[in-house]
Amino acid sequence: MKIGVLVKRVPDTEARITVGADGKSIDESGIEFIISPYDEIAVEVALQLKEKHGGEVVVVCYGPKEAATVVRKALAMGADRAVLITESTKEHEPAQTAKVLSSVLKEEGFDLILAGRQAIDDDSAQVGPMLAEILGLPCVTDASKLEFDPAAKKAVVHKEIEGGEEVVEVSTPAIITCQKGIAEPRLPSLKGIMMAKRKPLKEIQPTEEPELLTKVVKMDYPPKRPPGRIIGEGTEAVAELVRLLKESSPLP
Repeated sequence: MKIGVLVKRVPDTEARITVGADGKSIDESGIEFIISPYDEIAVEVALQLKEKHGGEVVVVCYGPKEAATVVRKALAMGADRAVLITESTKEHEPAQTAKVLSSVLKEEGFDLILAGRQAIDDDSAQVGPMLAEILGLPCVTDASKLEFDPAAKKAVVHKEIEGGEEVVEVSTPAIITCQKGIAEPRLPSLKGIMMAKRKPLKEIQPTEEPELLTKVVKMDYPPKRPPGRIIGEGTEAVAELVRLLKESSPLP
């Protein structure tokens, strides 16, 4: 059994983001980068499946050469090897990313492909479904529970929906994106960190440079919140608050 896991290098969730000088990208100076948290969850799911069924977990990343650092963390968690497709430009979007990744995934011939439900930098949640369309594979998104039977070549995916749960059975290979709650990512052990330095990390160039279908025209900061107001104390303040609420948001 061979499981592929897609990971993306993203700014740390605690990083203070500023717009770069070009007005179309972020200023990366001084920013720490991590595996996108949903992708880290997908790595953990893959490792648990490997522990149960055996096989190999392969991490696949499309990003700059610097992404090798975050890929090594996935190896330290327990993945067996990694493939880093080094980008030639920082301008890329979901459709282009899916096309670049598809050639590697097709060549590897995975029994199952896992990814996070979305990357936390652009929140597009599109790469997994787009890859499934390109590769002609079934796709289930937002998995909250996964049961995989390699021998029967099928997976049962549980999805949380409003008011209940949806259960989907698909034949494999398939692409499944993981939601919070499906697994808690493990912390790499010291032994895992040391072993990760010796695990194979293959860097390759994209076999093609797909045309960008969408481009970032401008990045800007969200508008500042208006300052708060102090309206006094006592019953008069309550009456004033009620009046302001009625005027600011129409009641049904």
